[in-house]
Amino acid sequence: MQRPTKEQIRDLPLYDGISLENIIVVTNKADSINAIAELRTHSCLGFDTESKPCFVKGEVSDGPHLIQIATKSKVFLFPTKFYENFTAIAEILSDPTIKKVGFGLKEDKKLLFRKFGIKLINTEELSSKVMRFAQVKQRVGARVAVAMFFNQRLSKSAQQSNWSIFPLHDHQKRYAANDAHSALLIDLEIERQSHSSP
Repeated sequence: MQRPTKEQIRDLPLYDGISLENIIVVTNKADSINAIAELRTHSCLGFDTESKPCFVKGEVSDGPHLIQIATKSKVFLFPTKFYENFTAIAEILSDPTIKKVGFGLKEDKKLLFRKFGIKLINTEELSSKVMRFAQVKQRVGARVAVAMFFNQRLSKSAQQSNWSIFPLHDHQKRYAANDAHSALLIDLEIERQSHSSP
């Protein structure tokens, strides 16, 4: 499996991703109870966080401002300004029996612990997993991995958004959801190819 160039990725069709109706923004206790009950039934989840970008030199992020957790069929977005309504999310993120997969998890772990005291446990860093599986030497991020496995281009247009504002725009919801959802699909695809190869 070859690592595509930036030019090759630019020419790919846009990543389909998950539809808006399957992206659930969790802000209140009732939605949180339903979301967490559903997340508990899965053994592997896609995971990511978003933080408001820092544009001033020396500025320290007070993120994460959004926590994204994906199953195959749904993505739950948790804006952290409503954290008091979904503190039970810590149980999912710290559950050693549920694997959390994603890209750049080291920074996510640090921010989650610093802001909420949450220990992100049982994680798998996909940049390393993709590198091993595809036998490439350069670090692989979500955009490159989506191109490698699905021949599609993951949009990064909302990356520099202000994630601390609410409500989120539809393009922000899609971007945030697709980051977590694509991570889960990549992990499942690696597992599928690993078990089907002789």
